Amino acid sequence: MDNQAMHTGSTSSYTKVQFLQRQAASLLLYQSVLQSEVGSTFLDLLQAIRYTNADARGCLQAYGSYFQALAARNQNWEEYLITQILISDNPFTKLAQRREFANLPPALIAAVQHDLQVLQSLYECSSASLSEWVQDVAYLPISPIVWYQEPEEVEVTKGLVTSLQQLENWADAVEDLAAYYRQFGTGLFAEYRALRWQAGHFVGIQYPDTIKLNLLVGYESQQDALLKNTAFLLSGEAALNVLLYGSRGSGKSSLVKALLNEYSDQNLRLIEVAKSELQDLPKIVEHLRGVPQKFIIFVDDLSFDADDDVFKALKVVLEGNLTPRPQNVVVYATSNRRHLIPEFFADRPAPQDNNEIHAWDTMQQKLSFSDRFGLTLTFEPADQKTYLKIVQHLAAQADINITPEDLEYQALQWATRHNGRSGRTARQFIDFLKADLALFGANKNIPET
Repeated sequence: MDNQAMHTGSTSSYTKVQFLQRQAASLLLYQSVLQSEVGSTFLDLLQAIRYTNADARGCLQAYGSYFQALAARNQNWEEYLITQILISDNPFTKLAQRREFANLPPALIAAVQHDLQVLQSLYECSSASLSEWVQDVAYLPISPIVWYQEPEEVEVTKGLVTSLQQLENWADAVEDLAAYYRQFGTGLFAEYRALRWQAGHFVGIQYPDTIKLNLLVGYESQQDALLKNTAFLLSGEAALNVLLYGSRGSGKSSLVKALLNEYSDQNLRLIEVAKSELQDLPKIVEHLRGVPQKFIIFVDDLSFDADDDVFKALKVVLEGNLTPRPQNVVVYATSNRRHLIPEFFADRPAPQDNNEIHAWDTMQQKLSFSDRFGLTLTFEPADQKTYLKIVQHLAAQADINITPEDLEYQALQWATRHNGRSGRTARQFIDFLKADLALFGANKNIPET
């Protein structure tokens, strides 16, 4: 059956399909390009249309799956293929991040050149061509609709994409590709700005919080200190681990998240680690060592029980062990407690205690754990002046048009009836007021709760 020509004399189409299948099967390093849903549906479609007496219904279903996969990603086939090349995680892309091109193994470079030529042939198999082949196999009067979307030009990748599109032979782009990997990294760290560590793996966060620095007011000195430390990280200088502690709702977490939106275009990445995953911190750091991105490991609402040993893993990362902490990684933790491990009066040793001989040392180790952060930023509870300053700033950002007196009166009423004065309360008030004004017009009274 494989040797039969496709119907209506389209032997050349059949030959092309067979050629593309052999090419795809010969990939040495970039197999991951075809392992996502789009790649899998592309291969399934080739398989469905390669036979003379192919099942028309099966071909149409395979084409529909391929169309839907492209539409779900909102990418054209060509755009998808190049994107996957740029984020591929394989032995070449990993080594290219750590070594100069001249020091890469010749066999590895030869394998990449082979794969790039293969991928170029797949790139040239457009969705329009596939649609025509399906029309031929399924005896359709017209070809199925072709998925097409105007591609978005991303400044970072535009130069390399243009270079690939214009090259007659993609194999000539190996050195440029290695330089790209060295600068921008690969895999999940190239694909996502924010990630979380979950069950032993990095998981990309598709839609991270969009909070911006210009929305955060009231704690300018703390913000300036954190921005300066983050600038050290981005420049490759030794940056400090930071503990942000203070009253709830003061914007500690929002400040850390806003850094990502400010500096992600400078290769900053934010990795969220829950307290339950802290024992993996040394492992996480080793994954980040030697890659081009800069990482903030974000631990929110940090505190430990008195008998909690998880803090030992964090201690290793904060202070280092025989392997020093890489300079592209810092820990930013928030907490409502200055002393992260609670101290009880019963913990304080009395002279007649017959328990631990050096109990004072144990207690001091607990109390000094927060001191292991190089920088501690304190967020005091918002007084009325600070609270109203935050409200006024957010109201201006939201284009809320009421008198200052009315805004101040309603803001104070809201704080009294809800969660007290804080940045979080101010944000909740402004969100409510904006929606209320949009739906019901001028509003004079905050509803009772």
